[in-house]
Amino acid sequence: MTAVPRLVGMVHLAPLPGSPRYGGSMDAVVAAAVEDATALARAGFPALCVENFGDVPFYADRVPPETVAAMTVAVSEVRRATGLPIGVNVLRNDALSALGIAAAVGAAFIRVNVLTGVMYTDQGPIVGRAAEIARARAAFAPGVEVWADVMVKHATPPSGLDATVQARDTVERGLADAVIVSGSGTGEPVDLDLGRTVRRAVPETPIVIGSGATPENLPSLCEFADAVIVGSSLKVGGDARNPVDPGRAEAFVTAAGRAGLLR
Repeated sequence: MTAVPRLVGMVHLAPLPGSPRYGGSMDAVVAAAVEDATALARAGFPALCVENFGDVPFYADRVPPETVAAMTVAVSEVRRATGLPIGVNVLRNDALSALGIAAAVGAAFIRVNVLTGVMYTDQGPIVGRAAEIARARAAFAPGVEVWADVMVKHATPPSGLDATVQARDTVERGLADAVIVSGSGTGEPVDLDLGRTVRRAVPETPIVIGSGATPENLPSLCEFADAVIVGSSLKVGGDARNPVDPGRAEAFVTAAGRAGLLR
């Protein structure tokens, strides 16, 4: 881990222009994002990550230009409102657009769901594009870290692929700066055995928890993980679709401090 803090709060964007559930007001999208982001900042979160969570159904790879434009505006306003380091995740797997947004707004990292290999998802097969991503980063975003999922959520690996192989390929052949381990879906807890397997596979690489973190399970997660991205646990009712609950956010920060994530 370089300059990016070890605790990252999620800002889930409402549906953006062009997506089926877009509500017709980009101002409303930005206002909701800034409200969530400032609530997380007040609670003590040292970093944030912004993603187009509301844009279901997702494109498997490249998103249209209106999505890139809307996300650039939203991420820029979140960064302006909080002054915190920001990550960008363009769902489902548009890392090249995420890099472009990160370069334009000064973001610290991007999240890539599939950096190497292939995973089978509800969008169909998603194929990693590590070669393009590494060259694009070198060309216009050299300071942006790449955090890449291993056995990403909402997906099934091809027969014969295991976490050890994918973790090593993601780091050694995909050049990821950090690897992310998640549960089976949004808000689902990480399989501790999976986390330990990845830790053994890439002992020198930072491991980030990508879903399912709660104040109660943080101690066990931090036995193998170096950082945590958290979203659902901070929302009203524990539902990622809801606004941030300040009480939940503050309780999580307190637990993170006890677990050593804020030192």
